[in-house]
Amino acid sequence: MKIGMFDSGRGGTTVLEAVKKRLPFEEYYYIADASNCPYGEKSDEELYRIVRGNVEKLLEWGAEIIVVACNTATTRCIARLREDYPEVPFVGTEPAIKLALESGFSKVLVLATPNTIRSERMKELVGNAQVDLLACPGLAETIEKYYEKDNGEISAKLSELLEYDESYDAVVLGCTHYPLVREEIQKFYPKAVLLDGAEGVAKRVEEIVNKNPFMKGKS
Repeated sequence: MKIGMFDSGRGGTTVLEAVKKRLPFEEYYYIADASNCPYGEKSDEELYRIVRGNVEKLLEWGAEIIVVACNTATTRCIARLREDYPEVPFVGTEPAIKLALESGFSKVLVLATPNTIRSERMKELVGNAQVDLLACPGLAETIEKYYEKDNGEISAKLSELLEYDESYDAVVLGCTHYPLVREEIQKFYPKAVLLDGAEGVAKRVEEIVNKNPFMKGKS
């Protein structure tokens, strides 16, 4: 089966790797949309235009499932995508808040882009739960820009945004870029389990593929 994914750069590769571990024999197409990074600072209409362009390209390439490998694009665009492309199976990437709450953690912090934090979907995911939310403006963009040539810029950005805190037992990485610097984030929250949504996405994609066994592993 042909599986398409997109994100505002390298962040979605964390999702791609999780899916490939479960489904190693499928055909993958990945759009690293770095020219439009960061998604989290775009208006709703601008972001949807960008996202729709990526979807159209993946469909042209033959994608049969499309993974929105970006928390911001998922929380703000996936409902509209499903309306506009009812025949396409979309799998979104959302902050692993449900996992954190169901796992029984007592104090949970969510790190995400400002627009993801402000989104209606975030309000739905949190509900009435006692969860702390922290917007991280510019962090995804910094990771995208400096990940392979970091001379301290990422550490400096993290120090600007985060504070050392031993009280959290779970920290949700609500942007697919953040797991790329998991070890550095862990230093700020040494007693916390760091959670992201990649494994949940992989499980959902596997379920869809298994519902179409005649297409599995074929391209």
